[in-house]
Order: sequence, then structure tokens, then C-alpha cells
Amino acid sequence: MVRPWLRAGLAFTLSACLLAPSSADRRTDPDVDADVTRQLTIAAGTLLQHRSQALVQKHNRDHTSAPREVYGVRISPRLARSQERAVRELQNRNRAPVEGGPAYTGARTSLDGGHAVREGDRITLEAVENTVVRYGSGKVTQSVRRRFVFETEGQQITLVAERVLDPDARPVNDPFEPAR
Repeated sequence: MVRPWLRAGLAFTLSACLLAPSSADRRTDPDVDADVTRQLTIAAGTLLQHRSQALVQKHNRDHTSAPREVYGVRISPRLARSQERAVRELQNRNRAPVEGGPAYTGARTSLDGGHAVREGDRITLEAVENTVVRYGSGKVTQSVRRRFVFETEGQQITLVAERVLDPDARPVNDPFEPAR
């Protein structure tokens, strides 16, 4: 004959074992650590800054192409070609906030609040782009949410895509026809 308190203890232990997830069911935290998130944010921000600088007229324009690697993160060849097209378009378009107005004299872009999540061999970074473009005695300021997609192979991380998340946003440093 089993005592009631012993029966209750056995029932509790058995139910705890049945309800506890097995090690195969446990998931690792999909959030990417702060150091890698910072690395990805720097790489993505560098491409956006490169495009912002294309808006500013320079007499001795240096014709450097978009970087192929930033802070240990590779830029996929397809995305690099897309960035080079965007930079050429931005350099050739009207570089003033209004047609015939004063030209842009400076540009600064940064990414803030980046949050990266890993799913398999893919990392998605969402961040807010803050761009300030100066002209004459004024400036244009924009904040736009963006998503960047990275693929991993071993320790190598490659930036493969980026897009604007705000449906009505028209970032000043994006080409007229967004490259996908």
C-alpha cells in the first residue's frame, strides 16, 4: 500500500518528466550576440553612407567602387553591382533638394537600433537608417527602417540583400528604381 503523500510526490515527478521538453525540442536563442550585430550594422551602414556621399558634388570625385568587404563581412557580387549602379545614378541625378536649388554640400548616414536574428544559415538585421544631407543653409533629415539579409558559410558572413521596410518611404540615398 502506497501512502497518499508518496503517491502525490510520484505523480508530480512523473508529470514533470512528461511535460519537460527533451533536449531535441530546446531551441537556441535566435538573437545574434551584440558583437556580431555591431559588425553587421557597420557593414550595412557603410554601403548606405557610400550612396549618401554620391549625392554630394565633388570636383575631384574619387571613382572608388562600392566596397567588396567591410569589417569582415563580404558583399555579394550581385549586391555590389546593384550598389555601383545606385551610386552612378545618384551621382548623375539632380543633387539638390529641389530642382534648381542649392546643391547638397554634405551627407552623413548611420544605422541605429540594429536587431539581428539568425535562422539557419541566414541572419536578418533590422535597423533604422538616419540620414542628414546638408545644402546651402538647410538640411534634409530622414529616418527609415531597413532590413538587411546576410548568409553565413562557416565563419564567413556575406551581405546579400537590403530593402526599405517603410512602404511609403523615399530615402534620398536610394536610386529611383530600387534594385532588388
